[in-house]
Amino acid sequence: MSQVEGAAALLGREPAHRVSPRAKWMWLCSEAISSVVVIGILIWVWTKDWIPGPWDTTLLVLAIVEAIVSMIVQPQWRYRVHRYEVTDQAVYTQHGWLNQERRIAPIPRIQTVDTERGPLAQLFKLSTVTVTTASAKGALRIVGLDRTEADRIAADLTRIAAADGGDGT
Repeated sequence: MSQVEGAAALLGREPAHRVSPRAKWMWLCSEAISSVVVIGILIWVWTKDWIPGPWDTTLLVLAIVEAIVSMIVQPQWRYRVHRYEVTDQAVYTQHGWLNQERRIAPIPRIQTVDTERGPLAQLFKLSTVTVTTASAKGALRIVGLDRTEADRIAADLTRIAAADGGDGT
C-alpha cells in the first residue's frame, strides 16, 4: 500500500487514540480563567454604570451562563472529539468543539515536529505536539497528550520522517 493510499484509508474512520483524560481538567481551568477575567471586567463596568439600563445586568447574566456552560460542556465535548493517530504513512488528527476538523499529513510532507508545554499543560503534566508540514493550512496540533506520550510521538515521527527520506514539500 502506498503512503497516499494508507493516508486515504484513514479518512473512513476516526483516529484511534484519545488524548489524556487530564486534558479535560486543563480545558476546564482555561475556561475558568477566561470566564473570571470577562466576568470581572463586566462587574467593574457594571459598578461604573457605563452601560445604560438593564443591559449591564443582562450582559453579566449572559456571561455567567456562558461561563457555566463552557466549563461544564466544552471540556467533555472536546475530550470526546480530540483524537490522533500516527502511522508509518501519516499523522491523522481530529479536533474541535463547535467546528470539528480532521486532518491528515502524509509522512513525506513533515518538516518539523515540536513539543510544547504551556503553564496549564505543565500543571497537568500534559504536552502539545505540533507537526509542521508543507501545507498552506498550517501545522497539525495534538493538544492534551501525556508528556511521555508526546515525547514518544515526537521521537517516532522524527525517526519515521528521516527513514522516509522525503523533503517535506
